[in-house]
Amino acid sequence: MKIEPFGVEQWMNEWENRCEYNLAETCVESLTMRQLLEMTGQTESVLDDMLNIKMTYGEITGSRRLRQLIATQYASQTADNIMIAHGAIGANALIYQTLVEAGDRVISVLPTYQQHYSIPASYGAEVKILPLREENAFLPDPEELKTLVDNKTKVIALNNPNNPTGALMDEKLLHQIIEIARSVDAWVLCDEVYRGTNQQGDGYSVAMADLYEKGISTASMSKAYSLAGLRLGWIAAPHDLLKAIEVHRDYNTISVGVLDDYFACLALENRDKILQRNQAMLRDNLQTLDQWVDNEPLISYTKPLAGTTALLKYDLPIGSRDFCIQLIKRYGVMFTPGEVMRMEGYLRIGFANNKEVLAKGLPLVSAFIKALASELK
Repeated sequence: MKIEPFGVEQWMNEWENRCEYNLAETCVESLTMRQLLEMTGQTESVLDDMLNIKMTYGEITGSRRLRQLIATQYASQTADNIMIAHGAIGANALIYQTLVEAGDRVISVLPTYQQHYSIPASYGAEVKILPLREENAFLPDPEELKTLVDNKTKVIALNNPNNPTGALMDEKLLHQIIEIARSVDAWVLCDEVYRGTNQQGDGYSVAMADLYEKGISTASMSKAYSLAGLRLGWIAAPHDLLKAIEVHRDYNTISVGVLDDYFACLALENRDKILQRNQAMLRDNLQTLDQWVDNEPLISYTKPLAGTTALLKYDLPIGSRDFCIQLIKRYGVMFTPGEVMRMEGYLRIGFANNKEVLAKGLPLVSAFIKALASELK
């Protein structure tokens, strides 16, 4: 099986340990284990529990304790509608492996996480791209989607909140998409790994799994919960689909690890504390980013409504990869080039790191832009 190299991951692998100010990070600043245990208020008892955990495979599809905790994040899901995976990336891969065959049609928005178009293409599916355009606030156009679906359409892949734009589909738009999917009996896979990061309200947007009988939601502990090191994600979907996915999962997962499961439970039992910390950080940092963009005449953007990233448009005659490499080498600041997301002319910034990194990094980007503009005259 041939598959296109994963542009964003290749970029991160190459550069994220060679920068001083990482403004490409997509997780809300990661928690230390000490911080997590302090949030539980039970550090000693947790450590005692951990020391007595027998290092077996654990419950294969995830402990019932964990699946019940995850189910509480949804309006109409139960533990039986949840399957644990190796991160959202593992969850998405399992879904495509289960549902998509050569000759099927898969529709994916763009920009999005590359899994959603490269994996189906590698299976021989016909992948149609539904472009997200700046003039439409990077939201999908239902009328354009109608022109892409046919009776071979197996999956419509969405990303809500969107990576990298921070665009957020509301329930009305999601229902429009569902009606189109229902007309051709297609599944709708919604990658909701940034759910919980909305700039308004409690941070949560409505989940696809709660809206549509063939709706699938995926998410993880990485972004909104700041625990990427657990490598734990999940699928929320109809039980019959999960049983079909389990057949494939048996070949590549077994279990996610008994310690991953245990610490994910602790985090979700204290999720209000984690989300309070993270949402405050996101909302404060976005104000900082917004002020910076306002003062940079060569930079513009559609202000994110959710998520941890924004897509910056720059007005300079240089490719995004060259821009980002020079920025790292000369000023130590890391962005992600739009080129690796099929969005040349743009840059992705992650604004969810700690405030000090953002506060020190952005002025250096300004200095770089000023110097680059002078050099390119």
